[in-house]
Amino acid sequence: MPTTMTPTEEVTLRLEEVLLPVSSIGATGAIPNPALTARVAEVAHEIGQLPGARLYELLTPGLCGRHPHIVLQWLRDAGVLAELLPELDATVAFSQEGGRRHKDVWEHTKIVVLQAVPRPEVRWAAALHDIGKVTTRRFVGPGRVTFHGHAEEGVRMFRRGPARRIRFPSEVGSRVEQLILYHLRPGQYDGSWSDSAVRRFVREVGSGMQDLLDLSRADVTSRRPGQRRKCLFMISELARRISELEQLDARVPPLPAGLGHALMTAFQLPPGREVGALRRALEELCEAGALESGRTAAYYVEAARARRLLEST
Repeated sequence: MPTTMTPTEEVTLRLEEVLLPVSSIGATGAIPNPALTARVAEVAHEIGQLPGARLYELLTPGLCGRHPHIVLQWLRDAGVLAELLPELDATVAFSQEGGRRHKDVWEHTKIVVLQAVPRPEVRWAAALHDIGKVTTRRFVGPGRVTFHGHAEEGVRMFRRGPARRIRFPSEVGSRVEQLILYHLRPGQYDGSWSDSAVRRFVREVGSGMQDLLDLSRADVTSRRPGQRRKCLFMISELARRISELEQLDARVPPLPAGLGHALMTAFQLPPGREVGALRRALEELCEAGALESGRTAAYYVEAARARRLLEST
């Protein structure tokens, strides 16, 4: 017996068919014929009736394909972008720098999405990372434009708009929001950050650091080869420092906690330089392989006594 669909189900199926070309465009880069695009445009105003979770499922494969920039342009040409992501549609022909076409926020965004690694979190963040520029643009002189606070504004816009219309999986939505918020930070690294500043940055970003570094690399779209190389080099330098500090911090301390107190008790020493000198001498012996690391305090007290380290300090 044939199953009949409810009117709501029929509408859902019809609207889902509107977005079916997205996956194919992302995979092949081939734009549907103009007649199909025109038919899609006729019903684009209804596309918001689809459940948010289904919108995510239909859009993400194309956005994570080999030609995501063409997907975005087709969605814009078909009128779908204005309905689902008006915040992104507003960046079309929105200048970042007076009189320079390649500084159009929309054109820049498409390049960033194309250059981004094809993980959903990174591709969606790449598409939405600069939406806050529309409301924060300020002209400060001939050909000079600023966007102070656009990352924070982008997060607010994301929460009010895209995150409500498109039902991102919770972990994806949280990561996209985080990437929008921090997307400028790796590009601000200039080599002068102290180790404590790098560690603080790592703590702030947490587990999203790899996604953030990947987004930051994709966000380098300068047409000047020297500037591009410099930006990418500094991001890689930041990644190297993060890795080295993580490895350093993961090392087991060579000497146990409480050793200072044990040394003071064993040798009847007051707190001060002599205790510090003893600890340094024991650390050097551990680094040289003359003593084992990670042993009990008693082991190092005996080693200090046997080697007469107190006399040498």
